[in-house]
Amino acid sequence: MTFWRNIAKIAARRLDLAECPDCPAGLPGEDPAFSTAVTALGAKLAKADGRADGHEFAAFSEVFHPNPASEDNIHRLYDLARQTTHGFESYAKRLAKRYRGCPQILEDVVDGLFHIAKADGVVTQVEIDYLERVADLFGLSPLAFRRLRAVHLGTEADDPYVVLDVPADADDATVRAAWKSALSVAHPDRARARGLPAEFIEVAEAKAAAINEAFTTVMRERRDMGLAAAG
Repeated sequence: MTFWRNIAKIAARRLDLAECPDCPAGLPGEDPAFSTAVTALGAKLAKADGRADGHEFAAFSEVFHPNPASEDNIHRLYDLARQTTHGFESYAKRLAKRYRGCPQILEDVVDGLFHIAKADGVVTQVEIDYLERVADLFGLSPLAFRRLRAVHLGTEADDPYVVLDVPADADDATVRAAWKSALSVAHPDRARARGLPAEFIEVAEAKAAAINEAFTTVMRERRDMGLAAAG
């Protein structure tokens, strides 16, 4: 999975302190504090929808791959942690504090948690709320979480980012350029210039309206998030 591929890349590069001065020394997978927090978060996620079975631990092991020497201890911690969802926020805060200088690692953890949530074939709203709260405690932006959700669960057809064909965390300039490009292609005047019948012009008008609405929605959401962050 994504997390361990990234860790492998870091190991292959022989990451040194100059590359990540704010990260704890060593690899996250070898950090007991990291292992404990991630195990608890994965276990409590498995309990979030009221069901906790072997599928989730199998998914957890696939993503975070406990060291064989410590697998029994990890399994015991997992079983203990999944008895209740209480306390997950403290683990998330602890992990966020320890890896605040390594946001990509924190994003990879959320990536792995999504995989666990999908293990039983259904991702409930309760699990989505849990994942979103963890991402928020990690300091990930709502747009980064939206992108991760889209990667794992797909996007709705009317998602404004789908309409504009840009990633949810694209910068404003990219969003604006995509809007202008899409609007230029779909503009009703182009249909009129090609001599198309009225029905086609109506379709073009509806498409242009949808593109404009998508752009307005994206920019309003970003403005509101900015105001919320400022407040």
